[in-house]
Order: sequence, then structure tokens, then C-alpha cells
Amino acid sequence: MTAETDRAAPPPEGGGSPGPQGPPVPAAPRSGGRLERVLASGLFAVTGELGPPRNARAGDVAEKCRALKGAVDAANVTDNQTAVVRMSSLAASVIALREGLEPVMQMVCRDRNRIAAQSDLLGAAALGVRNVIALSGDHQRFGDHPQSKNVYDLDSVNLIRAIRGMRDEGRLLSGQALPEDGRPRLLVGAAFNPFADPEGYRVIRAAAKVAAGADFLQSQCLYDMPRFRRFMARAVDMGLTEKAYFMAGVTPLKSLGMAMYMKNNVPGIVIPDGLIARLRGVPKDRQADEGVAVACEQIEELRSVPGVAGVHLMFVEWEHMIPVVAEKAGLLPRPEV
Repeated sequence: MTAETDRAAPPPEGGGSPGPQGPPVPAAPRSGGRLERVLASGLFAVTGELGPPRNARAGDVAEKCRALKGAVDAANVTDNQTAVVRMSSLAASVIALREGLEPVMQMVCRDRNRIAAQSDLLGAAALGVRNVIALSGDHQRFGDHPQSKNVYDLDSVNLIRAIRGMRDEGRLLSGQALPEDGRPRLLVGAAFNPFADPEGYRVIRAAAKVAAGADFLQSQCLYDMPRFRRFMARAVDMGLTEKAYFMAGVTPLKSLGMAMYMKNNVPGIVIPDGLIARLRGVPKDRQADEGVAVACEQIEELRSVPGVAGVHLMFVEWEHMIPVVAEKAGLLPRPEV
């Protein structure tokens, strides 16, 4: 029986169904943004990913925003992903706001010291950004400027702690106080990876981010569902899902070649042999369709996993397919909150 028919009654809207577990204990609003409202309501949330262009064309960002608008509750605006120079996440987030799409501004520790990070956070909040996610960042040796120096003045846990201190306590890391009406009202996000080794440590790492102040966490793209279920069972047992919202990352495999590359070359990605065999069993020109079908099946299963508050759709340079998959997976229309 599918997760949909397991429910006592079908939801009135595809995306408006509650998750298998209620939301964390209600608290005072952090940001007032749409993503926070959806999560706090207990509805199954959907975020997408938007990669800024390698140029200064605002229209390129706007085009991606138009593809995502209405299909997601908010969109992660990546921060020089893969250590490649792109339009800044802050600038692209402001363009998203102009287009009516709520951004989740990514901030990596690789490129900023604590002065620059806190400055960007104040600026983002002043410009209307309501969500931020703190990340370590890909090492620069993988990008287009391998000779550059990384910073890592703060790691992701300490950046989360810094954001929470600015928002909840009204203070900078220096101890300088912020005026009550000058605090950045931001929902704070973090990443988690259930698939890196050692397996037992992954939930402890996530717990450290929750303790530091993460309001929501988004996972690495997942393909090994049994291992993800084990992670979530531990997170539920530890009470982490009562303190923060956990969202599962979904990335469709466009081809067998993509699957093999990720399996063999991307740390922290586990692709079961059965999924490789499934893609190998269809003609090359149908493998992208099969990857979409797998993603929809994953989303359906994730809606029944205790502790999962939503999905994060990561379609690298394939943003126009997010509404297609959201429709096929029964996530549309997105609920009014």
C-alpha cells in the first residue's frame, strides 16, 4: 500500500498533506517567512535549489526563479558551489525576492571570515532575506581557482551559533550588542549527510548542529533508503526532530553515466547496485525519464518516514524539471499558509 493510501483520507491538495510526524514544539516565529510557516504548520515542505550563473546577468537568475515559483516553498541559492566563481548568493537572493520567490541564502565558511559573514547576514536581512543555511563549502582545489586561499575562520557549527546569537541574543561574536529592531530575523538551516562514514557518527554531527541553533536541516541527495531510514530512526529516538525540521535531499539521476560517476567519485554518496541495474536496463534515451520516476518513488516513500518534514529538490542546472517532478510526485499545488 502506498504512503498516500495509508492516510485516513487523501489531502485536499497534493502538497498540503501533513508529514508522518508533527512539527517540533511551536516557538515564537524566527523569520515570518513562507518556509517557516509551512514547516511550523506541519505540512510537507518543499525546497528547491537555484544555482546562480557564472556571469552578471540578472535575467538568468530571474528565468530560473520563474521555473521554481509556485513549485517550491523556498529555493536555496547556492554560494559558489563546487568552488566555482558565480554571482553571489546574496545578489541572486535579492533577485529571487524581486521575482516573488522566497530564497534560502547559502553561506559557506570557505570564503569569509567572521567579519564578512556577520556583515553579509545583516545585509541580507535588511534586504528581505528570511532564510540562511550555513555550510562548510567545497574545497577550492575542486573549483576554477585552486590556487585561492580558503578562510574557515568559522566552521559551519560555529556559524550557526553566530547567526543564532545575532538573532536571539542580539549580539555579534565580538560581544557588541545589536538594537532590538536591528537583529537579523532569519530561519537558520544546516546540512546533514547520513551516508558518510562512520555511519554512527552522522546523527551525532547533526545533533551538534541542532544544539548550535539550526532550525531546519537538509540532507545530501539520497539513494540508499534503508540507510536513510536508520539515520532518521536514530534522530527521532534522540529527540532531534522535536527541535528542528529534517528535510530529505532528492536528486534525479539523468543517466547511467551520472549514476556511475557519483557512485565512484563523489564522497558521501551511496548509490545501490539495484538502482544502477535499473538504469542500465533501459535505453539511453529513456534513462532521464527513469531517473525522474525513481525520484518520484523516493518522494512518495519519504512522506511516510517518521521525522521527515519535507524534501529538498536538487536538480543541478535542471531547475525547469523541478515543477515537473513536483507535479508527478503529488506535491502540487503548494498550500496557502
